[in-house]
Amino acid sequence: MENEKKDDFIHSDNNQDGIDRRGFLECMAWAGTGVLFMMTGGILKSYGMSQVIDKTTGGIKKGLILPKSDFSFVQISDSHIGFNKAANPDVTGTLQATIAKINAMPDAPKFILHTGDLSHLAQADQFDTLDQSMKSTNRQVFYVPGEHDLTDNGKLYLERYGKGTKGSGWYSFDSNGVHFIGLVNALVQVDGGMGTLGDDQLKWLADDLKGLSNSTPIVVFAHIPLWAVYPQWGWGTKDSEQALMLLRRFGSVSVLNGHIHQTIRKVEGNITFHTAMSTAFPQPAPGSAPSPGPMKVPAEKLKSVLGLTDVNYVENNHTLAVTDSPLMEATAQ
Repeated sequence: MENEKKDDFIHSDNNQDGIDRRGFLECMAWAGTGVLFMMTGGILKSYGMSQVIDKTTGGIKKGLILPKSDFSFVQISDSHIGFNKAANPDVTGTLQATIAKINAMPDAPKFILHTGDLSHLAQADQFDTLDQSMKSTNRQVFYVPGEHDLTDNGKLYLERYGKGTKGSGWYSFDSNGVHFIGLVNALVQVDGGMGTLGDDQLKWLADDLKGLSNSTPIVVFAHIPLWAVYPQWGWGTKDSEQALMLLRRFGSVSVLNGHIHQTIRKVEGNITFHTAMSTAFPQPAPGSAPSPGPMKVPAEKLKSVLGLTDVNYVENNHTLAVTDSPLMEATAQ
């Protein structure tokens, strides 16, 4: 141990339980625990991931029958490449551990959604690192920006990821009968950090939805939550209700967000809201601290509060199955 390099260790607050960085990242590659959600018409049914994942192999338990899906995709969020403080001094490593999980999935996802804060300071080298990591997925990646990607008013983000988008980077696409809508609500923040969509984007959204039938499954993805998770911390979008009114006529709507670095869900009629964990660092639960921000946890616990979201679509009944997977299960106390 005395011959190891100092920066090969990750330390907790008391500096007495440093663990080997290599071992830390290796153990995070396990699929871990989480919750599987089956969504049908806004009704969720959940399954503990301990019922689904075999701890030995990291795959699906033998004999377990899961719903057959027509295609799947993965959501990741808040990679914060460039962040290097105590909450996680190796955000590139934890992103790569997440990617290893994606690549090890028995049924390969069709594509990946990244719901913002790709970088920490919107610098070219940070985007370069993110791009190099994501290339190893061999999957198409669809992005929306977080506020950390827009510190230059979105100029570099749009140069990199805005081809074919409208305005500050919003767009839509269709896959396997599902209509996907990427919104930008992190460029202009008001009232202590609340996101905004703005009139131009809302008008575009109305036009985008106009030709779709009510039975079309909709997936909306944006960085800041489109519902008021905790307005006191800016965890919500000021004009989201105008967007939600346009979506209420559809029978199945799923809204995927990042920003708050933890999983919180809400079902409101036909709309299911789902916030994702970060691949970088956790934040405190709403109202549990004086303010939001990177939350330092013991190094051996970090892997249990980072993760990704796996979504499967079943065409016959417009069902989305949403599975959150921490990078590894927390050590029992």
